[in-house]
Amino acid sequence: MRNDELAAAQAYVRLLEAARAALTDPDEAPLYLPLLASPMAEADGALRRAGFCGNEAGFFDLVRSLQPSMSGSGR
Repeated sequence: MRNDELAAAQAYVRLLEAARAALTDPDEAPLYLPLLASPMAEADGALRRAGFCGNEAGFFDLVRSLQPSMSGSGR
């Protein structure tokens, strides 16, 4: 795995974790949504640099290899 691919996968996982935290309480979500701007920008840039724009299947394969719990198997 190349460094830029690893950085893209890690940025995506950080974005996912930030989104989950921000959206945990639907009543307070509007207060926290602006905090997602930075992780979204980081993930967008990392995906672009790694060449994953338009190659979502390859990207998600990589993410699953780093975080198997994201495979939907519940393990």
